[in-house]
Amino acid sequence: MATLQFLGAAGSVTGSKHVLTANGKRLLVDCGIYQGKKELRERNWQPLPIAPKDVDFTVLTHAHIDHTGYLPIFVRDGYRGRLLTTPSTKDLLGLLLPDAGRLQEEEAAMANKMGYSKHSPAKPLYTEEDARRCLPLLDTIAYEEKRQLWQGVSVTFRSAGHILGSATIEVDVEEPGKPPLRVLFSGDIGRYDAPVIPDPVPVRDADVLLVESTYGDRLHGDVAPKEALARALGDAVKRGGAIVIPSFAVGRAQDLLYYLRELENEGRVPSLDVFLDSPMAVDATPIYAKHLEEHDAAMQALLKSGVKPFAPRKVHFTRTRDESKRINGVKQCIIISASGMATGGRVLHHLKQRLPDAKSTILFVGYQGEGTRGRLMLDGAKTVKMMGEEVPVVAHVECVHGFSAHADYQEIMRWMNGFAKPPKQIFCVHGEDPGLTAMKKHIEDRGPGWSAHIAKYLEKVELG
Repeated sequence: MATLQFLGAAGSVTGSKHVLTANGKRLLVDCGIYQGKKELRERNWQPLPIAPKDVDFTVLTHAHIDHTGYLPIFVRDGYRGRLLTTPSTKDLLGLLLPDAGRLQEEEAAMANKMGYSKHSPAKPLYTEEDARRCLPLLDTIAYEEKRQLWQGVSVTFRSAGHILGSATIEVDVEEPGKPPLRVLFSGDIGRYDAPVIPDPVPVRDADVLLVESTYGDRLHGDVAPKEALARALGDAVKRGGAIVIPSFAVGRAQDLLYYLRELENEGRVPSLDVFLDSPMAVDATPIYAKHLEEHDAAMQALLKSGVKPFAPRKVHFTRTRDESKRINGVKQCIIISASGMATGGRVLHHLKQRLPDAKSTILFVGYQGEGTRGRLMLDGAKTVKMMGEEVPVVAHVECVHGFSAHADYQEIMRWMNGFAKPPKQIFCVHGEDPGLTAMKKHIEDRGPGWSAHIAKYLEKVELG
């Protein structure tokens, strides 16, 4: 009988890993890294309960680190199978994984130099070279193409509308003497009517569904993200200081540039210097423009008319450390820098510089996981620890709601309206406790036949 084990994104929004076993072989769906609370991050250093060499195939829903960032360790520790994903995700991972390894090395070197690590010497979780060893294993599949992985097991990818290349993954299983089984992994479901990327593609049927629950207990609200950004920027400009926007390098950064260009053209925000200070985000932006097959109609029309959709008037794409350091001398500007939850990356240097300034503004534009610096600041922390120092939080801190690339619970329900009948088994994953509990209730409130279970870390269940 087919089984499913939850090795991540069970009780948390990071570390996504699910193992499907069928016909004597194992399929890993996503291979994400843990972020946030220390007890979660420590799992990154612990061996998996299943040896990588014993996994036969891996499929990836999209490029974000919480779904792919463990791959360098997975391959380093013995995995030799293929990594199947969409062409766009393959392109993005060529940037994202080496960048993640490089950041790990830089942060370990900084900790050793400044002496703030509890470990001596501090070591990177993995290196840039570890990350590059993953890239030759990447293989691609087109949306709606059905691909057999081994006897009795095939997959189909459909657009999830989350970021470029994101997919829901449908796994069809045929085992001797048992009815056919269809298992659907939602990955991260995107927003409706968002810029650049088309809406999530509905799915008609599944026997087993794993559904993300990031926003299971909340709504994004009626205010469109563009309107919320215009209001927040207007207030921030009046304060007179810098505007630091911690942003995911893939997806969120491009949306921000898109909206900033529109707001400038409409005369609703002044034309400030805009620094995209993330080498990965800089390199990801042309990939977004390249994959025409994944653009919505509005994006395609812009490109055909010759408009550069991700180019506000005074945009600066900074790559080097020296270019990044020079931003410190600019009094009023917009700084978009990774990481989105302020867990690492160049944004920490900008936060350290601007947080003590009452005129500056820190704008969060996405979900802040429990235990992250972003969550601490939004919850009112007076200081946050960065690079061994307690940095005072004096700047104005707020979150611009509606920007998340994750569907809220109403949008998840809208996506689930595509099912002709209830799946026999539904597992709520990729959420923290309040969101998971609420999502389970929303599903069961749909009526007879709808039942859901909150997946637990390392839990193993029989399917069908």
